[in-house]
Amino acid sequence: MSSVQAQNVPQDDKIFSRDFLYIWIANFFIFLGFQMTIPTIPLFVKDLGGSDQMVGIIVGIFTFSALLIRPYAGHALENKGRGFVYLIGLGIFVLSVGAFAFTASILILIIIRIIQGIGWGFSTTAGGTIATDLIPPKRRGEGMGYFGLSGNIALSFGPSLGLTLVVLISYQQLFLLCAFCGVVAFLFAMRIRYKKVDPAHQTKVARFDVLEKSALQPSILLFFITFAFGGIATFLPLHAQERGVEGIQIYFFIFAVFIMVSRLFSGRLYDRKGHKMIFLPAVSLIFLSMLLLAWLPNITVLLTAAALFGLGFGAVQPALQAWAVNRAPADRKGMANATFFSCFDLGVGVGAILFGQIAAMLNYTSIYLTAAGSIVISILIYVFTALGKSSDNIKVG
Repeated sequence: MSSVQAQNVPQDDKIFSRDFLYIWIANFFIFLGFQMTIPTIPLFVKDLGGSDQMVGIIVGIFTFSALLIRPYAGHALENKGRGFVYLIGLGIFVLSVGAFAFTASILILIIIRIIQGIGWGFSTTAGGTIATDLIPPKRRGEGMGYFGLSGNIALSFGPSLGLTLVVLISYQQLFLLCAFCGVVAFLFAMRIRYKKVDPAHQTKVARFDVLEKSALQPSILLFFITFAFGGIATFLPLHAQERGVEGIQIYFFIFAVFIMVSRLFSGRLYDRKGHKMIFLPAVSLIFLSMLLLAWLPNITVLLTAAALFGLGFGAVQPALQAWAVNRAPADRKGMANATFFSCFDLGVGVGAILFGQIAAMLNYTSIYLTAAGSIVISILIYVFTALGKSSDNIKVG
């Protein structure tokens, strides 16, 4: 079918090709459907009678499910093709999110979240790899920043839209709407002309080949950053509610707007100067954001934290992804993306589960102090393993 027609990797410097726009739009809609569930799933769990620990488990089980499937997705991208993996992932995501609408049991919800994680693992690993194929290597930092905007624009109003709609419509209607967003993504994905599988690069999957070693350094740094993200995605609505601070819907909007602002310049800066000009300033902003969320006396501090986190995360995430992909061999780009997103998932999952325990034993404030400590760890690892070394002189291709 047309979705699996061969396409060579572009050789010129043009980023916004026909297929790049299609993958951009597909990514926007799958992220929109996903982002609407992020702040509403914890509320749904509470509505079903679940505890803070159960909220953390249900959020975490999703990310661990995605984590476990990503290595297989990375191999399948090279052996089965980009289109096969992407469309399968989108289809699973649509069916699982739609199934939320008919769930009235915590146990069934956990099972469906595992299935949703499988679809998410396939689709996001494939989406990032497809974008990598379509972006000229010399502009990969800039191009991945533009591609990431699709998810960020969805983030700018997805959580707010979900929180607004859950007051106006039922959970059933909300989850069916999220599934419909996945359907739209699927339709655009079918229009993409995917890179042809190179038979010379088709290899038998080794038993323990679950990561791309060249991508580990930036991926480990990402883990400690998304560990902090787990506390925001899962518990910030509950934390703000406990503090009597309104405007949580605006938080996610401000967060996403500042991500978009940072990506307008950070990708080009990475392409010219490398990660040394990006990492430390960006994670310092995230660290300050965590401290402000731990304090959280009013809406001004909440929105300031959103802006700082958006600027920092919007700069560092595409820089780390471009760093990971650029260092990988040509036939291991899929595995590099799988390794990168596995660490993303692992950070969010570990954070969500651990923060659920911290919230139960201590309080929500302790979540964000712990998250700030995780950012400090990422800074120390970077300073001792990457700063001052020649890792900016990386292979591009």
